[in-house]
Amino acid sequence: MNALLERLQTLDSLVVYAVVTALVFTEDALLLGFVIPGETAAILGGVVASQTHAQLWLMIVLVVAAAVLGDTVGFGIGRRVGPRILQLPFLTGRRRLDGAQELLRRHGGPAVFVGRFVAFIRTVMPPLAGISGMPYRRFLAFNSVAALVFGVGNVLLGFVAGNSYEKVEKAVGGGTGVLIAVAVLAVAIWWLRRRRTATFTVAAEPAVAEGVHTPGG
Repeated sequence: MNALLERLQTLDSLVVYAVVTALVFTEDALLLGFVIPGETAAILGGVVASQTHAQLWLMIVLVVAAAVLGDTVGFGIGRRVGPRILQLPFLTGRRRLDGAQELLRRHGGPAVFVGRFVAFIRTVMPPLAGISGMPYRRFLAFNSVAALVFGVGNVLLGFVAGNSYEKVEKAVGGGTGVLIAVAVLAVAIWWLRRRRTATFTVAAEPAVAEGVHTPGG
C-alpha cells in the first residue's frame, strides 16, 4: 500500500482520479476486490487529496459514482450469467458465500446496504442480488445509499489521515514519518475489516443454521 501511495502522489491529478475510480469500479464490476479492495483505493484517494492538488469533493463524487456503477455491472453479470458465476475458482470461502446468500434471502435490500461495508461480501453481493431476481430499482436504491456512505466515509478518512502524515513528518522527519503513518493506517484498516468480517460471520451463521434441516425433521 505504501508503494501505491507514493506512486499516486507523483501522478497528475487527472491520472489519480482515473486510477482511484478504476479500482473502485472494477472491485465489483469485474470481481477484482480480492486483489485491491475498493475501500483501500478510496482511502488512498483521500490521502492523495490531502497532500496534492487533487480536489477532495471531486474525489468523493468519483468514488461514489464508481461504486454505484461497478455494483450495477456486477448486478447485471449476476442476472445474465446466473449461479454459474459462483463457480469461479477465486471465489473461495464457501461458508461466507453461503452466509451472504442466506442474508440476502432473509433481508433483501438491507443486506445490499450492509454488504457494502464487509470485505468479500462487498464484492459478491451485487452478482448475488442479480442472481436472486431482486428488482434493479430496489437494488439501486439501497446500493446508492451505501455507496454514498462508503465514498464519503472512506475518502474523508484518508483525507484526515493524510493531514496526520504531515504532522508526523514534521515531528519525526523525512520519509520515516510517512512510513510510520502508513503503517498505522494499514493496521487500522486491517483491524476494522477483521472486526466487521467477524461480526458479519457471527450474524450470518444463525441464518445459515436455520436453513439446515435434519432428515425427517
